[in-house]
Amino acid sequence: MLIIPAENAVNWKRPPWVTLGLMLACVLVFLFYQGGDSRKLEQAVELYVDAGLPGLEGPAYEEYLQRQIRFQGEEERVFELRRYQKLREEGEAFWLSASLLMDRDFYQYLQQNSDVIWTPTERTHWLEQRTVIEEAYIQQLSAQKLGLIPAKLSLSSLITYQFLHGGWGHIIGNLVFLFLLGFTVEKALGPGRYLLAYLACGALSGLVFTAFSLGSPVPLVGASGSISGLMGMYVAIYGLQKIRFFYFLGVYFNYFRAPALAILPVWLGKEIYDYWFSGATGVAYMAHAGGLLAGAGLVGLLGKSWLQVREEFFEPAEDERDDHFTAGYAQAMDSLGRMNFNLARQQFEALREQYPDRPILLEHLYHLAKLRPDLPEYLSRTRERMNDALSRRQPEQVVAVWQEYLREGESHHPLAAEDHNRVLFASLKQHDLKAAEKAFERLRGAGNPVLTTEACRLLAEEFEKLQMAPKARHYRQLLQAN
Repeated sequence: MLIIPAENAVNWKRPPWVTLGLMLACVLVFLFYQGGDSRKLEQAVELYVDAGLPGLEGPAYEEYLQRQIRFQGEEERVFELRRYQKLREEGEAFWLSASLLMDRDFYQYLQQNSDVIWTPTERTHWLEQRTVIEEAYIQQLSAQKLGLIPAKLSLSSLITYQFLHGGWGHIIGNLVFLFLLGFTVEKALGPGRYLLAYLACGALSGLVFTAFSLGSPVPLVGASGSISGLMGMYVAIYGLQKIRFFYFLGVYFNYFRAPALAILPVWLGKEIYDYWFSGATGVAYMAHAGGLLAGAGLVGLLGKSWLQVREEFFEPAEDERDDHFTAGYAQAMDSLGRMNFNLARQQFEALREQYPDRPILLEHLYHLAKLRPDLPEYLSRTRERMNDALSRRQPEQVVAVWQEYLREGESHHPLAAEDHNRVLFASLKQHDLKAAEKAFERLRGAGNPVLTTEACRLLAEEFEKLQMAPKARHYRQLLQAN
C-alpha cells in the first residue's frame, strides 16, 4: 500500500533549489564517494578467501543462524540460512564470502564467542587475518565510516548517514519521494528553514532508530528518515484541511481527498506493523516512524514561531489564479451582456475580494453603480475610483471621474470638501488650472474654511509663478477676506 500527498504542482518559475541541491548532493556522494565501495569489497573478499576464512566462518555461520532461529525466535533468519545454503551449493564463492563479511551481527557474534568456536590456533589465525581485512577494507566502506551505527553513535553520523545509499534502487526511490514532498515543504517554509528542518528530521529519525537497535553494529544509511520527516511536515502544515492524496494498491491506483492529519496515524500504523511483522527486509521501519513524528512534531511545536508557514503558501499559483480570474470575469461579463446587472454586480464584487489589485473590476462596479446615480453606492464607488487613481498616480483620471460625478450624482449626494480638495491637488499636478479653479469653487461651497484657505493660497502662488497677475491678485484678495 502506498499513499502520498499530491496537493501541489511544481512552479518552475521559482524552482525548489534546496530540494534539487539535496538530490544532487546524494547523487554526487553515491557516484564519487560510495563509488569506490565495490572495489574495496572485492579486495576484501579476495584477501578473505586467500586467508582461508570461509572454511572457518562458514560452519559457524550456519550454527549461528540456527541458534537465532531456535532460541531467539527470529524466523526471518530462515530466509538468510536458505540463501546461504543455496550460494554454497551453487559454488558462488564471491557472494558467499561477501555475505559472511558484511553480516555485522555475525561478526560481533564471532568476536564474543571465538574462544568457544575454534581451537586456539584457529582463533589466532582468524583474529590476525580478520583484523587486517576489517581495518584495511571493511571499516573503510562508506557505510562504516559515515553511516549511523547504533553501537557507536556520533553526532556527525546523524547528518552524514542521510546522504548515503545502498544501491541504485535505494537512491532512485528516495530521490523521487524527496522531490515529490520536498518542493511543497520548501515552498511553505522557505529555503533556509526547510534545509534545517530536513536535517533535523533525519537526525531525530536516526535517534529513534538507535533507540530500537541499541548495541547493533549494523549501519543505517539513506534519506528515507528525512523524507518521512517531510511527509510529517507536509500533513502538519495543512492540518485538518482536506487535500488530495494518491494511493496505489497492487495494480490499482487513484486519488482521494481527506483531512491531511488524518493520514498521519495511517502511515505510523503501517510502519509500526511492518517493524513487528515484516521480518528482516532491510527496511528501517522505526526510522521512518521516527521521521514522521519528528516532522509533524516540529511543525506542531514550532509552527507559530520558528517553522511558521509562509502566508503566501496557501495562495494559488499565479497561473491558477489567472485561470480562475479569467473564468470568473467571463461569467460576470456574460451577466452584463444579458443585462442581469444585480448578478453581474455580485460576481464582480466576489472577484474583487480575491483580486483587489485588478482595477478593471472597480471600473465595472463603478459603471454599474452609475446606472442608479440617486443611490449612495454611486458616491462610494466614485470615491474609490478617485482614490485608486491617486494611488496609481493618474491625476487626469481623478479629474475625469470627479467631473462625471458632478454631472450625474452631485445633485443627489454631494461630494465632501475633502473630495474637492483632492481634485484640486490632482489638477495642479497636471497643470489643469481650469479644473483646479472649478474644484476650488466647489470646495468653497462645501463649507470647510481651513481647506478653503489653504487651497486659495496654493492657487495664488501657482498663478504668481505663471505671472498671471490678475488671477493671483484675485486669490490674494480672497485670502485677506477670509
